Amino acid sequence: MEPPEMINAGELVLKRWEPEWADEAAAAVRDSLPELKPFLPWAVDGYDTAAARTFIDLSVENWAKGTEFNYAIFTAVGDLIGAIGLMTRVGPGALEIGYWIRTPWAGRGHMTAAVRVLTRVALTLPGIERVVIRHDAANPGSAAVAAKAGFVEIGRETSDPAVHAGTGSNVIREFRP
Repeated sequence: MEPPEMINAGELVLKRWEPEWADEAAAAVRDSLPELKPFLPWAVDGYDTAAARTFIDLSVENWAKGTEFNYAIFTAVGDLIGAIGLMTRVGPGALEIGYWIRTPWAGRGHMTAAVRVLTRVALTLPGIERVVIRHDAANPGSAAVAAKAGFVEIGRETSDPAVHAGTGSNVIREFRP
């Protein structure tokens, strides 16, 4: 199972992460720290190019292992505006989507479009019957993206606040064709 390395989504292009984007990825995270820090434990004040490079290197490694397929999200003119990925951690027959968007591009429908296209791609992969999104119960942005993309709440789970930032309660949403 391997999704395409590049996905054209109209006004957006999803591309498999490349090491030369580390500086811009770090800048994107720093631009968005106030929105990311409450929900993503890796989003810290000291996030720098080395942290972004580590993430990209791990993304390359996990892609090769077939456990995660992480993409940078670019506008059609080449602005890096966020990240999205497919993860196998929810078990057989399913992939989980995780995402974040650079603050200046939030609220414009870009992430919803990226989630929709990546969901369509995921459901074309062998053995994939459903796609899952988990988000913190107090994250209205992620909740709105998931709902607009057609994901339905199927439950809630307690998360470990030492591992996951936020409220300690995750909403689980699912999309089935």
